[in-house]
Parts: sequence; structure tokens; C-alpha cells
Amino acid sequence: MRALWLAVAVLAFCVAKADSQQIADHQADVGVAAPAFASESGPIIGVDSAHHNFHTIDGRYAPFAGLLRSDGFRVVDSNRAFSPQSLTPIKVLVVANALPPDLVDNWRLPAHSAFAPAEIAALKTWVENGGSLLLIADHLPFAGSTRDLAQAFGFAFQDGVVERDPMDGRPDMFTLPGGSLRDDVVTRGRNAREVVTAVRTFTGSAFKAPAGARPILVLPAGFMIHDCGLPCPAGVAEHDAGGYLQGAVMPAGKGRIAVFGEAAMFSAQIIPLRNGPFYFGFNAPGAEQNKQFILNLLRWLSGVLPP
Repeated sequence: MRALWLAVAVLAFCVAKADSQQIADHQADVGVAAPAFASESGPIIGVDSAHHNFHTIDGRYAPFAGLLRSDGFRVVDSNRAFSPQSLTPIKVLVVANALPPDLVDNWRLPAHSAFAPAEIAALKTWVENGGSLLLIADHLPFAGSTRDLAQAFGFAFQDGVVERDPMDGRPDMFTLPGGSLRDDVVTRGRNAREVVTAVRTFTGSAFKAPAGARPILVLPAGFMIHDCGLPCPAGVAEHDAGGYLQGAVMPAGKGRIAVFGEAAMFSAQIIPLRNGPFYFGFNAPGAEQNKQFILNLLRWLSGVLPP
């Protein structure tokens, strides 16, 4: 019975994530009470769109861009291959759910890299010289398509689907009291009003981090990694995700890197359903602190917060 419920739940999730009806929630609250910068005076944040990204600032990451602009950041579309020339104007590069061309309309396995070796080398050099990277790779095939880039910094993605036992029924919550959300400068923010004690994610992927990284989101017991393509068949192979990470940060040379295994947590999205919209992202119940977490994280990446 559990295998049947698992197959149905994972299949439903994968279809929803791939469906064109997954759209940005343009009514989401993107206001910031105490911006880090005056309007349009902050560092430049480039959001990658050059790698068939599922999340871009003119699409599903529009609320993410709106939130950062409310904080004073200058958010731009990064629509060129990574090179010293394309990266020079940018302080923080956001790469979310990239795909190689042949996987855009056919999410099959095994996934392969969305990035040319020269791009990975250019990006690694840029970070080591002072740039900051927010690398996000969701459930398969995104984690697999990002694996080579992540490995250049010592992170190892599992290309599967991570979720609780569907019979559990609880949302994917990471909390300070429970130890799954770790105390760090990115959870403490600038002052007591910016402390984050809970973050919600929406399934996603899992990874292992190098020794120099600081865990932020730690998958607890009760989460599983399902090794499946789309759709997931009944009886799909699975293994325990306990101890794997879904978020981590790390200084890298003169720069900084943050790696996360879930993309929706950084935006506000809707899937229109017959009985009303399904909200996921910082507009969803239980994700009320995600907005502050996003602000804290991007402030850390831009140097507002200490290393």
C-alpha cells in the first residue's frame, strides 16, 4: 500500500512541477520593511537565463526578483554563457534549475551537464576572485544537470526526488528547535527582528557538502531520496535522506557560494486547480519566514553580512 501511495504522490508532484500552469504569483507580498540599500543602489544580482532555466526573472522567479529589488538590489537577466566578460559586472550570480537543450522538453535520465567545461572554469575563477554564487538544483533532472558545476566547488548532488513518506502528511519544514535549520549568520540576519527560526521547502533534491561548508538545511530522518525518472513507477528504489543537506553556504577563495536543493522556496508560485490555487513558495502556509531567509541569504552573498 505504501508503495502505491508513494508512486501516486511522486507522480502527482512531478507532473505539477513540469506543468506549464506552474506560474509566478504576481500578487505575492514582496515588500521589505527595512531595506539593505536605497532603491536601485545595491549590488548587481544576475539571474541566469542562458541555460534553459526553469526559473527566470521574467517567469517563475519574478517574485524573487521583486523581493530583491525591494531590498535595493539591482536585479538583471544574465542571458549569456559564463565567461570573464559576462561575469565581471555581477556581484551575485543566481543559477536556478538549469538544463541542457535536449532535456528541456524531455526530462529523461541520465541527465548531463547544462554547462560547458569552459563556463564552469570561468565561474570557479570568478568566485575565487570575489564573486558570489547562489546555485539551486531541484529534483531530477535539474540536480543531474547541475552536478558537474556543483562538483567544481566540492558539492555532490543526488539526482532524485526528496520527500517525506507521503503517508506522513506534514509539509517539508526545517526548524531551529528541531536542528534541521542551523544557527548561522544567514538565519540570524542583521538584528533580532531578522532572525529566522523556520523555513519551508517543497520536496526537491539532496546533496553532500565539502568539509569547509556550513550546513543550513539538514534533511532529518523520515525523508527519502527516490531514484526515479518521470513518471516514477510503483516500487521505485529509495534510500534514506537523513543527514543529507538541502542547503549550505561556504566561503570560496575571496568569494562566497550558497547551494540549495529546492527552487520554489525562493519564489512565490501558483498551480491553478479546480478547487482553487495551490500556493508554493514564500506565499504558502508555513513559509512565512522564507522571505526573510531569502533576504538574509542574498545579503550574506553580497557582503552585507559577515562571512
